[in-house]
Amino acid sequence: MQKINLNTYHPILDIQNHTVFATNGNVVLCYRTELPEVYSLSESDFDELHGLWFQAFKSLPTGTVVHKQDIYQKLGYDAKVLTHTTFLEKATHDHFKGREYLDHQSYLFFILPLDKTLNASKYINPFKKTEKGLHRKLDMQVAGFMTSVNDAVSYLNHSRKIQLTPLTPNTIIGLTEVYFNGFNKGFDTDILLGKKHIEIGDHFFDAITVNNEGCFGGPVQSGKTNEKFTSDDFTFHQGFIDGLGLNLDENHIVNHILYLDDKHIWRKRLDKKIEELAKSSNFGTQNKVVLKKIQHIVDQINQDDSARIIRGHLNIIFWHTELEPLKRIATRINAEFKELDIVPYYPKGEERKHYFLNSCPCHATHFSNEDLYVTDLKHALCLYINNTNYKSDAQGIIFNDRQYNIPVIKDVWDAQKKRIKARNFAIFAPTGEGKSFLANNILRQYFEQQVRLVIIDLGGSYAKFAKLYPDTHIVLRYEQGKNLGINPFYISGEGDLTPERLEDLTVFLLELLAETVTTKARQVAMKKVLLYYYGHVREGHSLVSLYRFIDSHKDTLIQELQIREAHFSVYDFLHILSEYVDGGLYSFLFHVDEDQTYKIEDKRLIVFELDEVKDNKEILSVMLKLIKSAIQRTIWRNRSERGIILFDEFAKQLKFPNVLESVEFYYQAIRKQNGAIGIVLQSINQLPENSTSVSILENTQVIYSLRNEKGYDELQKRLNLSSHDLNQLKSIRNNLIGERKYTEIFIKIGKESNIFRLEVPPEVYAAYLTDGTENEVIMALYNEYDSMEQAIRTFINPKKQKHENN
Repeated sequence: MQKINLNTYHPILDIQNHTVFATNGNVVLCYRTELPEVYSLSESDFDELHGLWFQAFKSLPTGTVVHKQDIYQKLGYDAKVLTHTTFLEKATHDHFKGREYLDHQSYLFFILPLDKTLNASKYINPFKKTEKGLHRKLDMQVAGFMTSVNDAVSYLNHSRKIQLTPLTPNTIIGLTEVYFNGFNKGFDTDILLGKKHIEIGDHFFDAITVNNEGCFGGPVQSGKTNEKFTSDDFTFHQGFIDGLGLNLDENHIVNHILYLDDKHIWRKRLDKKIEELAKSSNFGTQNKVVLKKIQHIVDQINQDDSARIIRGHLNIIFWHTELEPLKRIATRINAEFKELDIVPYYPKGEERKHYFLNSCPCHATHFSNEDLYVTDLKHALCLYINNTNYKSDAQGIIFNDRQYNIPVIKDVWDAQKKRIKARNFAIFAPTGEGKSFLANNILRQYFEQQVRLVIIDLGGSYAKFAKLYPDTHIVLRYEQGKNLGINPFYISGEGDLTPERLEDLTVFLLELLAETVTTKARQVAMKKVLLYYYGHVREGHSLVSLYRFIDSHKDTLIQELQIREAHFSVYDFLHILSEYVDGGLYSFLFHVDEDQTYKIEDKRLIVFELDEVKDNKEILSVMLKLIKSAIQRTIWRNRSERGIILFDEFAKQLKFPNVLESVEFYYQAIRKQNGAIGIVLQSINQLPENSTSVSILENTQVIYSLRNEKGYDELQKRLNLSSHDLNQLKSIRNNLIGERKYTEIFIKIGKESNIFRLEVPPEVYAAYLTDGTENEVIMALYNEYDSMEQAIRTFINPKKQKHENN
């Protein structure tokens, strides 16, 4: 058994920035590769990525070696990135901490070999030092190589689909040492190279390779059908060898090494090979098969001027803490290759050792012709893995990935406007699919990130979550015959009467008067009336006070203000507004005993519950106007503060005229604020097809959709979703049984889309419940304890809480 100590045989001589000068004379440029999220790519995306790699590599100098290394490790989820200050944050942190998942890190290495002929003998010592390597730093060949690689990297980075980032010296050293230390943590160890296996510390290693063109039984392509999510009416796609990536779900490394050779030299070699095989083809079927493949390669070279001959090597190195599971992993890898019509090679003894040591990027030039398949660059690039784990943003809302249900943070606010210009959002889901649950989840997290919330709710879905924050929320519930306590005309002093405030009051009164055409002349006239009123009445301002003032000045008002009757009709004003004052049918709406605005100014969570008024057109219309005035006086007074206004059960509100226009006003006004509008709908068809709805949808750039058995065609049509967006929607699957219950959500942020999951701990689930017997139990406990947190704790673990309380 051979033993290697890395301290004695280190492959790196020197590092300058991201350039490695290896002890064997090779020069290696090292990059981290940022790839798109798994499941986010369509069939055409895989083709596009294949084309990007080809364009980037095809002009690299002859003799360049490109080594793509994808490392997959089983890790426990590190919950440090999750804040855990509040009750529900702590529950979420603890629920996911340590959950196992497969982490993927992708690297790309461009290697300038010491010997450009790239014709290694079968077995050489990869650690053998060469004096020539010491003199390469000033080599003109190295400078030219770096320029060519920089061009290729810039091309890839401009695509925005792939991002290559230079590695730091510390990262390069760390990667090398972790590799030769066998991914053991907490101690350094030696490599034991045995005939039956490779042993490094606590881990046993093995390898499976694709090392000659005879391994390929059929054609390769950039993508293939994802059988797990594909159904009769749609096809979901994945990369050609994605089954050997995240889907393998084992500790492993995918090494793909390309030797970029001279096309003309290889054409001569292949022509000679064809001549030899043609003479001997009668001596065996294998010769005929190889002859056919080589002829196909030569035909490709002759037909395609851009063709680039390469020699390639693909291997999967995998490890486990026990020997027996290695056989099971090998069986799985072989099965994946069989699906692709590829027959891999299983190296043993000296060859296994050879493949392991030379899969270090510094040694990647040491493969011999016996270890390499010959093909065209386009063919080889079909064996690239082009996607990775879900990516978390630095801040945002926590969802879960589709692979392991671990938390993924998505920045759906996007303060820097990198993905979206308008952060307004819409949630679409039929009854019973959990749209209020999802809205609770989004809004609760926003609230805990110091965003001020106003929820206009016709379904009573948010009171329970609000009760977790007793000092910072207020629920204003409409009850028959009672007002909301909002007085739009209240001012604390003359300083409150700003031009903006006058504009708001003017719009409010004109809407109350149901003015269908609000000309500039009418607006100016109304502002003159308001200024006249505030100039004469110094206190006790209200709609009743304004009404009485105008009534008392009805004979002289037009003349004194020098306005025309056509622009302000005193008779119409007094006649229409009589319903809202002094015993009128709706006078209770504006009854002033106290102004509650001061109560909401310092609240960050304000819920207007209007479910009792949802069928009364007149009252709901006025309520929405009153709420608008309250928002203008409170929520939008500080433009530096983030705020969200949510319209839940929006379809019920849309039954009434002017509601859509009223909401469009918010969409227009929100542009000037640091805020967002959210709407919750059962179906996009509940939005009428008119210019107002088009304007709202155009200004809605974050889309959430839950499962809809009736389909998604209208959603695709009206939101201009891509065919892959539609396939993603159709692939939604919920799991509401077992230990890990979750719903799946389609989320589109600007142009980026994917399927996410929503799994929450029991505490969060209890906080979001809106109906049913479980909800009734929690509310009964809340009434008993006067603490929603205590009620939830007792609901989840009644025996434990009962013991603690005793």
